[in-house]
Amino acid sequence: MASMSSHGSGTWTVTQNKAFEKALAVYDQDTPDRWLNVAKAVGGKTAEEVKRHYALLVEDVKFIESGQVPFPYRTSGGGNQG
Repeated sequence: MASMSSHGSGTWTVTQNKAFEKALAVYDQDTPDRWLNVAKAVGGKTAEEVKRHYALLVEDVKFIESGQVPFPYRTSGGGNQG
């Protein structure tokens, strides 16, 4: 299975990932120079890097939606286990 961390898209900070998510909401697929705009919003990444990051995200979502990724179960901690 693919994942963003295993494909050499570089290291992404939490701040960069948040900026990436927000930029995707602003620059949709019909936006001219979408990936360049997203890269500028993220900072420290090229248009190719953000495009690859997006492709990996789409791939991960497909795996999750197809049931190939098991639902995470909590193995520790409190909470209501009813």
